[in-house]
Amino acid sequence: MEYTPKTLKVIIPVGGQAKRLMPLTAETSKACVRLANRPIIEIAIQTLAKQGVKYFVFGVKGYQNYKSLFDYFQEGIGYSAKYEIKPRIHIKYQPNEDDCGSADSARIAMEYYNLLDPFFGVQGDNIFDIDLESLLRFHRKKKGIAAICLKKVENVEGYGVAEIDEDGRIHRFVEKPRKEEAPSNLANTGLYLFSPEIREIMKDTEINKMVCENGRLDFGYDLIPYLIRSGQKVYGYEIKKGWYDLGTPERYLDALYDILRGRVECICAFQGRVSPDRRLWIQGESPESIIRRERIVRMIQNGKIDLEEPVLIGRHCQIEEGVRISNSCIDNFTKIGKDTVIEDSAVMDRVHIGDCAAIHKSIVGRHAVVESTSTKSTRISAVSVIGDDVRIAAGSILKGAKIWPHLSLTEGSYEGEYH
Repeated sequence: MEYTPKTLKVIIPVGGQAKRLMPLTAETSKACVRLANRPIIEIAIQTLAKQGVKYFVFGVKGYQNYKSLFDYFQEGIGYSAKYEIKPRIHIKYQPNEDDCGSADSARIAMEYYNLLDPFFGVQGDNIFDIDLESLLRFHRKKKGIAAICLKKVENVEGYGVAEIDEDGRIHRFVEKPRKEEAPSNLANTGLYLFSPEIREIMKDTEINKMVCENGRLDFGYDLIPYLIRSGQKVYGYEIKKGWYDLGTPERYLDALYDILRGRVECICAFQGRVSPDRRLWIQGESPESIIRRERIVRMIQNGKIDLEEPVLIGRHCQIEEGVRISNSCIDNFTKIGKDTVIEDSAVMDRVHIGDCAAIHKSIVGRHAVVESTSTKSTRISAVSVIGDDVRIAAGSILKGAKIWPHLSLTEGSYEGEYH
């Protein structure tokens, strides 16, 4: 069996509602939530495609996940053209069959597309730096059924945790243990390399019994513990470089900060760098967007706006005098009014922010309107998350608030969730 990136099949299960990332995922698949001016999953695909992977299957479950992913990626032709990938990548989708978990999604894909090669399982809300050749060599050498990518973390809560021996073999795997019960600090990254034999193992009587009794076949909760319990060789491969689980708003922002600072190799630079010695980008290649880019550059040079690096600004953005932006990302077609301050935040595309607003350590969803004036300044802080198409009245104060899509907020103070 040939273990190379070009023969590797990548299966990306995308199911469920991603409740921890709400309200960003209320109407958008978690894989398509925008990060650094592109869908999250695009970063993972780019990481793997650069290393020679050509075949991807989205294990989509539910209308929302399918629509978000298919409408953006389709069969991969446009994506390949965008990043000049030749020969192009191929993207396929889970047939219209509901699964009962991430591993079941992979099982369906393997059977439907008759996949006979090794496959790499990737979570839809992760970004990572990984050397595929190194991982494949490790797996070939160990001759196990699976290699689970692990990462040392300070806090294991919320992760699957593995206990390995000196040879790297996993002897115990606990999904989301309490801190005091964790067998190590090696967290499951949700990246799994499987040998082709896994296809037949998934037909085992006990696995079918688990599905019938629990209504679930998840990689972390079910399949990996079963493989270890039944004596299969499962090894842990430690990732030394960057890995981010973007499952919560806090983790989303932490990943964004590291991306902007160049700490994530797979996405350490962007088109439109203003100068080689500053981590400041203003994107735009079309004639119309270049006009707006040049206007922003002139305002920086003339001291009319203050961009404290790192800052990423997308295409066709309009920024007025007196604005200060620090350690933040501003997505395409966004308008920012006079004397507004944006710090440690993500502002997604087509957002309109009024004058004198203050946004600190928060996420503003797509097509939102943040009304604000010199006499009624709107303030958003403390990891507030504003859903898509929300309108916020001038003078409002949002602190740790989560606002679901399409709401119109009257002037007031907001904390907690609003549906």
